Amino acid sequence: MRLLRLFRILAVVLRFGLDEFVLGHERFKGLRPLVGFLTSWRRFEHSRSVRLRLALEALGPIFVKFGQVLSTRRDLLPSDLADELAKLQDQVPPFAPTRVRATLERTYGQSVENVFQAFDFTPIASASVAQVHLARLPDGNEVAVKILRPEIRAVIGNDLALLHDGATLMQAFWREGRRLRPHEVVDEFAKHLDDELDLMREASNASQLRRNFEDSPLLLIPEVHWDYCNEEVMVMERMHGTPVSHVAELRAQGIDIPKLARAGVDIFFTQVFRDGFFHADMHPGNIMVDREGRYIALDFGIMGTLNDVDKHYLAQNFIAFFQRDYKRVAEVHIESGWAPKGTRVDEFEAAIRSVCEPVFDRPLKEISFGKVLMRLFQASRRFNIEVQPQLVLLQKTLLNIEGLGRELDPDLDLWVSAKPFLERWMSEQIGWLGLVRRVRQEAPSWGVWLPQMPRLIYRALSGEGQQAIEAHLALLARASRRQSWLLAIIAVVLAAILVALADIAS
Repeated sequence: MRLLRLFRILAVVLRFGLDEFVLGHERFKGLRPLVGFLTSWRRFEHSRSVRLRLALEALGPIFVKFGQVLSTRRDLLPSDLADELAKLQDQVPPFAPTRVRATLERTYGQSVENVFQAFDFTPIASASVAQVHLARLPDGNEVAVKILRPEIRAVIGNDLALLHDGATLMQAFWREGRRLRPHEVVDEFAKHLDDELDLMREASNASQLRRNFEDSPLLLIPEVHWDYCNEEVMVMERMHGTPVSHVAELRAQGIDIPKLARAGVDIFFTQVFRDGFFHADMHPGNIMVDREGRYIALDFGIMGTLNDVDKHYLAQNFIAFFQRDYKRVAEVHIESGWAPKGTRVDEFEAAIRSVCEPVFDRPLKEISFGKVLMRLFQASRRFNIEVQPQLVLLQKTLLNIEGLGRELDPDLDLWVSAKPFLERWMSEQIGWLGLVRRVRQEAPSWGVWLPQMPRLIYRALSGEGQQAIEAHLALLARASRRQSWLLAIIAVVLAAILVALADIAS
């Protein structure tokens, strides 16, 4: 099956003439006469940009998603390719109304007319994994109904298997392959794709994000109608707005575009650092703007999560970058385990400085973060920096944010917009506000440990032996691992008291 899929991919590449993208490179110019002779039968009716889009659509969901990400990178792609790939965001060919009806009636066990007061079988959006229809519930509420593409799981399963085969070849034939951990990256991608294929999970993602931004002046999330949802169908509130990519129309409505761009940055960093739960598919096809200038998020199939350790190190990295403290950036990479322990800080600092120093004090329109990332990647190879699979989605989202910001306001300075937010967040985490918050969080657990202290001290003074002291120290150590750093400090102090008292008693 996989071999057939590989042949099909090669056939699509040849049919749509995508080999010209490879043969255009000087390194492969020697192959041009041979390939030209073997493919002399081809006649193309469309431009290269249209052929690329059609080929990605023919290859399926994973390739469509790749094209979606590329469409936001106008600094890396010619305008003709970027314009055409943008159509992949919500203009993938839909599946037939008969299949829509079959899915709905299998889901609800009755006819569509009995479930909905009205249902439009012409989709308003058709993407790589699902398509969306408008409908009205029996109570009159207008809703959007998202329906999974039939047999999509089998297609994605075959493509993921091919990606794993490619990862194996990468590790075997490319010296950098093992360091990049391609199998772990594919596994991370597969996990999130699997999440996207379960619309009940997507509905729960939407519900969580809506709760996180309840009463927000910046972001709106549609309400989920749970009684109508299952793994293949998701029903949510219909949202009215203008696609964020229609900048001229937004200006005509009186929307402050620079303010909108800054709000997008604020929303992103709020999701990442306040909540550790972020929308990880923020291409323009998934975002609208209402009349009041608030973002409307759609499509919650791919969400990213970060734990407290990841957030802490990421925030320290950002702050150090903003302050041009490249030594601290190098130290944070080593402390977090992203760089090997033996990495020389001074050498790593110099490499980071050479990449990042040209970036600062420039508006977004003069900066290509894609090129900066490529240079950072080159620097990381020298120092054996390992790819962090849990951060792959965050990296992808950062690329989407840059593309969106560039489209809205080329003069947006991403650094200036983000720095105050991150400094405030760091203050809340490790400053006095953070200390007070953690004390409040940990206070209930002290009620468990403090009543035991007189007994522990008595046993130490009564000479019950070193084993009892060591047992209690182990218990406190386990507690410190479960609790936060504050409880850990308390445990160490109390343990020291016990040891001192034991020495006195002996």
